[in-house]
Amino acid sequence: MNEIAFSAPSDRNKQPILEVLLQLLPEQGRALEIASGTGQHVAWFAAHLPHWQWQPTDVDGRMLPSVDARCSEARLSNVQPARLLDVLQQPWPLGEAQYELIFCANMLHIAPPACGEALMQGAARHLAPGGMLVTYGPYLEDQVPTTASNLAFDQSLRTRNPAWGLRRREDLEAQAGQVGLRLSGRHEMPANNLLLVWQGGQDLL
Repeated sequence: MNEIAFSAPSDRNKQPILEVLLQLLPEQGRALEIASGTGQHVAWFAAHLPHWQWQPTDVDGRMLPSVDARCSEARLSNVQPARLLDVLQQPWPLGEAQYELIFCANMLHIAPPACGEALMQGAARHLAPGGMLVTYGPYLEDQVPTTASNLAFDQSLRTRNPAWGLRRREDLEAQAGQVGLRLSGRHEMPANNLLLVWQGGQDLL
């Protein structure tokens, strides 16, 4: 990949997400990003949270050079080289590493349903005590009417790939509960997205 990849949605939502993270996170810690994609999120967060150490990852090895190039261009010394990580391959290739934050944006609706369960399992293994998993994207909720734009988006995703589609928040809660994680925060975001915060106790795997 000769050019640095760019995502318009990531460019639009990086600041709103950062504003919530600034409210949630302590001054320093270690962060793992799942599905880094173009690297726009990790580069933005690392620049504004300089006392955090960031580890970007992606399932698509073709994206890793773009992540590294973006962070190098920004002269970020607190971002590690991007690594290949498929959430479905358990255990994740991270050894015994522990993180105060695991961040995953806009992955669950463009991945098979099993990825939600796998994300929860991996997070439960690698969250440090008191750490949090933060997921961002569009969701379906039983007691909340789905907007017309999200319904259309869900239909378009399923047309492209029957395994894709917006996930029910309640299904993720059930999967999280099986590994000792619970939903501790729900933040409404622009463009009908949600930022969800998941945390656990001392019984993490």
